[in-house]
Amino acid sequence: MLRRRDLLALPISLVCGLPEGTWAQAKPENPSLRVTVGGRAFLQYAPLTIAEQLGYFNEAGLAPQIIDVAGGAKALEALVGGSAELTAGAFDHTIQMQAKNQEIVGVVLFGRHPTFALAVRSERADAYHDPKDLRGMRIGVTALGSQTQFMIEYIAIQVGLAPSEISFVSVGGGTGAVAAIRNGAVDAVVTGEPALTELTSSGDTKIVADTRTSEGTISVFGGLYPSGTIYARAGFIDRNPQTIEAFVLAMVRALRWINQASVEEIADLLPRDWAKPNRDLFLTSIRGTRDMFSPEGRFSLDEARVALHVLSTIDPRLRNVNINLEATFTNAFVDKARATLGGKR
Repeated sequence: MLRRRDLLALPISLVCGLPEGTWAQAKPENPSLRVTVGGRAFLQYAPLTIAEQLGYFNEAGLAPQIIDVAGGAKALEALVGGSAELTAGAFDHTIQMQAKNQEIVGVVLFGRHPTFALAVRSERADAYHDPKDLRGMRIGVTALGSQTQFMIEYIAIQVGLAPSEISFVSVGGGTGAVAAIRNGAVDAVVTGEPALTELTSSGDTKIVADTRTSEGTISVFGGLYPSGTIYARAGFIDRNPQTIEAFVLAMVRALRWINQASVEEIADLLPRDWAKPNRDLFLTSIRGTRDMFSPEGRFSLDEARVALHVLSTIDPRLRNVNINLEATFTNAFVDKARATLGGKR
């Protein structure tokens, strides 16, 4: 057994379980911060759960409360209303809120593309030939005003349809989407993994528009589209830089772990409920969407421009607003985390 003086003689990195150099960080100002996420069991949000499961938040001096809500719009609402300090949601929201004179800033990008797909119920799939056939459909989305709805509105506008010609139904997360299709409540859904693989493998749906891969995202939006983002109010970031630094460090470590891990290792680390009803389907979901995760967490101005183009197409009000895209994100915390970690996970 180590005596106290022997313990004190050990390198701090071994005592704390942190990579060399991270121990020197200042203490986070707000270690028990609240984090909202719209549909935590979607695979695109896995980096958040992985950072928690591997103890990366604790090792960075944090004990975050992760709050699952029904869709990205609800997660944003909690942040704006003051019942959360951080949100894991769509990069879109940083642009939309700036247009409303509210400074919301992305601090780490974990999703390189939206990772959703439009899946049409099998009974309607034969009659679907192109996006014009969306007219009159009831389409399930995670929440009204969420990125899943924006995707369909953009696709519709490209072929001359007005979004008002489509009925949007809030169905919540993946389990809600599966239930909505199977009980006939909707004609199609926009959802993520693992729900998509479950619906397609069972023959319940056919995918007709897909942003789960870079290739599919470019096909739908004309370029890569930043999606999964940890964002916060600018004022909170200014007042709590050490908290943000610690959180981003944990997220960058999680992204690096994912980038090096096998599909089986990722599945083993995630909650068992996520793999229901079939682990093999869950593994297929992960395997088919591996490139959705950002390897390092950095934002790209060019990709932010794609998001602005899409959003201004959907919402004409954005065309008359001067959006400073460089103010919608910062890479400063990610770059510091990368420098701190060096070549280590």
